[in-house]
Amino acid sequence: MFDEKVKVGIIGCGNISQAYFKGALKLEVLDVIACADLNMEAAKAKAEEYHCEAQTVEEILANSEVQLIINLTIPAVHAEVSLAALNAGKHVHCEKPLSVELEDAKEVLDLAQEKGLLVGCAPDTFMGAGNQTCRKLIDDGWLGEVIGGTAFMMSRGPENWHPNPAFFYQLGGGPMFDLGPYYITALVNLLGPVKGLFASTSKAFEERVVTGKVNFGKRLAVEVPTHYTSSLEFHSGANINLCISFDVLAHSHKPIELYGTEGSLQVPDPNTFGGPVYLWKASNKEWVEQSLSHPYVENSRSIGAADMAYAILSEGKHKHRANGLLAYHALEVMHAFEKSSKLGEYVQIDSLPEQPDALPLGLLEGRLI
Repeated sequence: MFDEKVKVGIIGCGNISQAYFKGALKLEVLDVIACADLNMEAAKAKAEEYHCEAQTVEEILANSEVQLIINLTIPAVHAEVSLAALNAGKHVHCEKPLSVELEDAKEVLDLAQEKGLLVGCAPDTFMGAGNQTCRKLIDDGWLGEVIGGTAFMMSRGPENWHPNPAFFYQLGGGPMFDLGPYYITALVNLLGPVKGLFASTSKAFEERVVTGKVNFGKRLAVEVPTHYTSSLEFHSGANINLCISFDVLAHSHKPIELYGTEGSLQVPDPNTFGGPVYLWKASNKEWVEQSLSHPYVENSRSIGAADMAYAILSEGKHKHRANGLLAYHALEVMHAFEKSSKLGEYVQIDSLPEQPDALPLGLLEGRLI
């Protein structure tokens, strides 16, 4: 199997594509042969840099050599492009979220099943060294039974640094749809799926003012909530308090902490691949940094697509971890925040994906099996 490669086409050559192109070079099972973008100059620049062919979107979908499409378009058209790729007979791995609306995500999954094709979706950062080390510590019983925890992603928003921050405050944006997938997916990897939640949402400002160098002083209408707080109940029995916000100037919380009957764990930022990881045991009476048990410490975007490539080559015997069912579950959880807040009640999550398999120990860099 290691002698085979899956031929990949990338649609969308914007900022995030650089990490995917670079990541794919490190992963032995991927061979990026073509890229496309509505801006042909952007596609040509990436094609020249990474030695592949620049094509139109229509051409890349019609390319019989391309087996897997990596969809890096904007969230508003994720479903549209993924459906086009599936209808062209391609497997598809999408940047997060799977779609903006749940109905569109379900249409993608249903079409893939009908055609016998695979769907995957970011984030795949939970496959990195940091989160996998935490998964091993939990699976090996170092925490005992995980009963609770906290998760925080809080900032004042991207308008002080992002060159085009308007979309962060429009439908499909906000802190939940931008960064929520990292936190929810990381927690599902560690604890299994979410059963339901109570949540409250709000927004501190009706307008935001750009303070970065580009578009300085421009006023942005805020169309979505910018502060989300919740209590997530997991099927495992754990309850996690989660807050995701663009309304906070400063805080001192760790990204994720988990509390078990035998120990506590500090989980690194789920928007990264590495550590550090800290464990507190009664015998130590202090936080002790843990050695990372797995590879992929550096930015390894495309790792989820590579995992899918092994599933393609093994004809389904290998189960890819960053799969469509997991992404749909994360999307349903994200939508449930606003639903719970509007109704003022607990919202049950209907989807029930399998907890992703932990990565094995002893992996060589560039391989996943």
